[in-house]
Amino acid sequence: MLRLVVSGLVVSRSFAAMASRLRPVAMLAAAVVLSAGLSLAALSAAGPAAAQATGQTPPQAQAGRGGADAVTPVEEYAKQVEELKKGYPDLGKRIEESARTIDEMSDVGTARKEIEELRAVVAGLLGAVSDNGTVSQLGAKALAHGRGKLKSIEQDARFKPEEREFLLDQWRRLVAETERATEDLESARKEFADLLRTLQTREDFIDELMQVRRATEALAVMRNLTREIRDASSKLKSLIGGLKPPGV
Repeated sequence: MLRLVVSGLVVSRSFAAMASRLRPVAMLAAAVVLSAGLSLAALSAAGPAAAQATGQTPPQAQAGRGGADAVTPVEEYAKQVEELKKGYPDLGKRIEESARTIDEMSDVGTARKEIEELRAVVAGLLGAVSDNGTVSQLGAKALAHGRGKLKSIEQDARFKPEEREFLLDQWRRLVAETERATEDLESARKEFADLLRTLQTREDFIDELMQVRRATEALAVMRNLTREIRDASSKLKSLIGGLKPPGV
């Protein structure tokens, strides 16, 4: 009986000692659990800021990313417009140049100036090829020089007979060729003088022909400008047609 009581006391003390040893462990476990709970609560409260600090994308930001994607077509459109501006010639400058060119071609003062310049050129040429002009005297001067050399050599005693004969043959040949050249020059001079006189009498018709030429050039400028504007319109239509709202 006494042995049983002693045994019971020993067992009780063993359990008490074990309990005293386990109490700090249980308290430590409870502290760990409490600390983990507080950490989870703090993380939930500071979720976006903590996620940003750790470099992670918050769920709200991930959900709103679709809104940012809606700007992408607009940005792409702006990029294409910028590329079009850089790659396409300055159409405004072309329009100004075309307008200035057409104004010059339709200017009456410019047309009058051109016909006056033509009249001055014709008058100067006609004076040179007229009957008493510079060209009509060229052949006569050349012939007079050649014939004078023939007479001079025939009377010159400085040369041996064979040398004199050789020089005379050369000058006879030159005089003969000069006579033919003078006839050709005189014929060309008269023909050209007649054409210049005809041109003087047809100034009004020539003026109209020059106006036709200017109008033709103005027409070409307008067609080129039309082609450039249509090309720009085609590119803009293609660009605008490619812009669609998201999801369409």
